[in-house]
Amino acid sequence: MTRLDLTGRTAIVTGGSRGIGLAAAKAIAAAGGNVIVTSRSQQSADAAAAEIGGTTLGVAAHAADEPGARHCTELALEWFGRIDILVNNAGTNPSYGPVLDQDYARFAKTFEVNLWAPVLWTGLATRAWMGEHGGVVINMASIGGLGFEPNLGLYNASKAALIHLTKQLALELSPRVRVNSLAPGVVRTKLAEALWKHHEAQLNSSTALGRIGEPGDIGSAVAFLASDAASWVTGETFVIDGGQRLGDAGLFRAEVSAHV
Repeated sequence: MTRLDLTGRTAIVTGGSRGIGLAAAKAIAAAGGNVIVTSRSQQSADAAAAEIGGTTLGVAAHAADEPGARHCTELALEWFGRIDILVNNAGTNPSYGPVLDQDYARFAKTFEVNLWAPVLWTGLATRAWMGEHGGVVINMASIGGLGFEPNLGLYNASKAALIHLTKQLALELSPRVRVNSLAPGVVRTKLAEALWKHHEAQLNSSTALGRIGEPGDIGSAVAFLASDAASWVTGETFVIDGGQRLGDAGLFRAEVSAHV
């Protein structure tokens, strides 16, 4: 077995029917793992499971619904006998604009899905299996949680809180459970569509590695953190953004060239 081999391990990926969640589930399955993917509808969960292939089960479960989450963890034990990996991927952003323009409903939904759901699922997985047998939790944060930008303040605040929660849980659940988070930059997903759809060329030229991210870029990192190759990594937030946080790479290169 290589250190990236997940054969015999079981993962739950919330919000796994598309985008980053689907890519994460595919990467885990490709490494040999059993996978349960959740979606709000059984139809989309089943479609994702069929696309992923391998030993994959689709389950309808809203991320913030406790009975649905509990049912999913019970199914994982019933079908596979264990829960080794939890990817808290499900996220939402119903709010856009200045923070003070958001109402309570948008605030509550943002934090319910982006922060409470990871607490809920991690607690269930820990009590059901990981607390006694060990495991890995991977939270899907965002580079937005590491800085500030217009119109995404509430969403970014929820991701900043998730980054803090990752460190807290890493301490509380050590040494049996490793807890880390990923902070993607702009990735080609439905959720981030407003950030790239109409100005992808501009984003590409300003990104150090010359392109926006693809879901598979994040999926590969999930498989790494879930594996024994990351066995001494906990409480960390891995930025995967192609160098977007470095600043405008196109402008930087132009200024360097002008002085050569």
